[in-house]
Amino acid sequence: MSTMLCEIVSAEKALFSGIVKQLTARGSLGDLGVTPGHAPLLTGIQPGVITLHMDDDSEEVFYASGGYIEVQPGMVTVLADSAARAEDLDEAQAQQARDAAAAAMRDQTAEFDYSVLATQLAEAVAQQRTLQELRRRKS
Repeated sequence: MSTMLCEIVSAEKALFSGIVKQLTARGSLGDLGVTPGHAPLLTGIQPGVITLHMDDDSEEVFYASGGYIEVQPGMVTVLADSAARAEDLDEAQAQQARDAAAAAMRDQTAEFDYSVLATQLAEAVAQQRTLQELRRRKS
């Protein structure tokens, strides 16, 4: 089976550079799978899981808070706002962020920016989904 170069980078650092058979992520318009020979593409991604299907049939799981995927001949690049390997995520911290954002949204007397809280809540939920996906794949 053919392969392609994949890079995952965020504003903070480069997280991955290597050869993969496929990349899957949640694009702006739904789930997206990129394999060698995919048409050139630039699309936004939603907060959530990015899965790399490696040449040896193993998988690596990452979390991205949003950003873009660029597909060029023989190469796919994830330009993430922020990203992490799934095993580096802190589940307790994600739960605290989710609880804090949900509580602030319920507090009708508090002054807040709804869009900021909604984004924080979506990112915390996406981190938790990424951790659940990682556990599912390991079992």
